[in-house]
Amino acid sequence: MARTGDRVLVAMSGGVDSSVAAAMLLEQGFDVVGCFMRLGSPGETLDTADSCTPNATKIGRGCCSVGDAADARLVAAKLGIPFYVCNFRDEFSRIMDYFADEYVAGRTPNPCVRCNDWLKFGKLHAFARSLGIERVASGHYARVEHRPGAARLLRGIDASKDQSYVLFGIEPEHLRQMLLPIGALTKPAVRERALELGLEVHDKPDSQEICFVPDDDYAGLVERRRPDAPRSGAIVDVDGNVVGTHAGQHRFTIGQRRGVGVAFGYPIYVVDKNPVDNTVTVGRAEHLMSTSCTASEANWLCQPGEGWRACLAQHRYNSAAVPARVRVIADSERKTPSGRRGRFEVEFDSPERAVTEGQAIVLYDREQPELVLGGGWIERTNRMVER
Repeated sequence: MARTGDRVLVAMSGGVDSSVAAAMLLEQGFDVVGCFMRLGSPGETLDTADSCTPNATKIGRGCCSVGDAADARLVAAKLGIPFYVCNFRDEFSRIMDYFADEYVAGRTPNPCVRCNDWLKFGKLHAFARSLGIERVASGHYARVEHRPGAARLLRGIDASKDQSYVLFGIEPEHLRQMLLPIGALTKPAVRERALELGLEVHDKPDSQEICFVPDDDYAGLVERRRPDAPRSGAIVDVDGNVVGTHAGQHRFTIGQRRGVGVAFGYPIYVVDKNPVDNTVTVGRAEHLMSTSCTASEANWLCQPGEGWRACLAQHRYNSAAVPARVRVIADSERKTPSGRRGRFEVEFDSPERAVTEGQAIVLYDREQPELVLGGGWIERTNRMVER
């Protein structure tokens, strides 16, 4: 229960999850302030003079749409809480640049994790402090266990909705100030609470796509932001034989089967990309299997200690966490998008399919599978079968 006068800034997206999160905190006695983040996708316009102002009403189109902003504002009004709109458009451009640059570099990015790190629990914390507020909350399906002087990040109770993977990169000091009210609820329970509260968003569909690529045309966005990216090149097999041509390696992802552009009479997959040679390599399913990987930009929420430590490793948002072991290794001089240092190596107990450079790998405790140890960004994978 909150102490009288405890203030919390709630990131309100206009969806049912963040709306119920704000209502729950209000019920718990917090002094709740709502905030909608205007991020800004192509074509959006927003009068920046109206950003970060109470009950702002001039809301442009684009990412986190005008409808979402209106929904968030209506929920805030119903709950009787102050409401701000923050213009993070310039900062969000960094997310789109990262997205394009990773594809150009032959990696597969995860912009949602970066957005949480840099904006939702980066810039948002700074804005909260400007209001004299220390705590920040959101409607993510994960849990924070607060302990004296520390905090632990845990999986959400609803395994089908768990979002701890996308929160691994939060700074430890921000984690101590974070509240995740709906992490102990299932999605149906959240919708039921919204209906009981009379919130019109109780049956609002969840967002599925990357917010700044609503048409799912990733390659098109990369090419608009990086006009030099489209270059035709060779599609090769694992022995280096040319078997076809492509219109740009950024149009392919590791593990892709459909739309490869060549046929061998048996299932083939994209198993490698080389942005320097501008080649795309195809092979059989066994060429996708990896025994280990290395990761950079480590963020440890629980220190791993020295030597090997048993863990569970999740290398994609929609994959299961599998038995593995991890150890910290020497850092490198490679410039990283976040500027974070720290590297580690993960060895899987059994080979894993399509472990992909550029994706986040998140580590959980082997004995407490709901506990997030930390994670990083995959920089190299070791395939079971050499390409």
